[in-house]
Amino acid sequence: MNTKAFIFDLDGVIVDTAKYHFLAWKKIANELGFEFTHENNELLKGVSRVRSLDIILEIGKVTASQEDKNRWLIQKNEDYLSYLVDMDESEILPGVMPILNYLKEQKQLIALGSASKNARPILEKTGTLSFFDAIVDGNDVSNAKPDPEVFLLAAKLLNTKPEDSIVFEDSVAGIQAANIGGMVSVGIGEASTLHEAKHLFKDFTQMDKTFIDNLIK
Repeated sequence: MNTKAFIFDLDGVIVDTAKYHFLAWKKIANELGFEFTHENNELLKGVSRVRSLDIILEIGKVTASQEDKNRWLIQKNEDYLSYLVDMDESEILPGVMPILNYLKEQKQLIALGSASKNARPILEKTGTLSFFDAIVDGNDVSNAKPDPEVFLLAAKLLNTKPEDSIVFEDSVAGIQAANIGGMVSVGIGEASTLHEAKHLFKDFTQMDKTFIDNLIK
């Protein structure tokens, strides 16, 4: 049997922590005296925390010292982590567990490739940590997606070539990173946004075992 590397993004793919990021950023924007909307939040998908803050300050037309920025970055992360305290397996997105279980049954390699610096505690809280043969998160890489560094490192840790790697992503930058890295990109989300993906599903409930079998071949 062929062995492939299946690399998953975290936020918006395995769990929906995007809502917690949104609440934490919204709180900072409100304190600075402007509204931060769900539409604004779309601009932050797959973007680092530092760059996210810059985008938010641009939206609010706020100029700030590096000292202020550093303080807000710490505050944002503390607020975000406070929302994660109560996370459990109920936060796993629909259809994810059957796919993870099937990949394990088929003795495939599974990795996490996420910009999140809180990936491990999230996997622990949702009871999914044991599924992953390798974890690459925001602490391990210096280049943000669409740079493919996070996925290339995951494939390397699994001793798998990029062309034998499949990436599940919900962000444009993530799909681009997979494509640039020479991997098979699977978009999870809306066709209007993720049209660059090689395969596309609204969510994991629409994905079946036949699709996985074909990827393994």
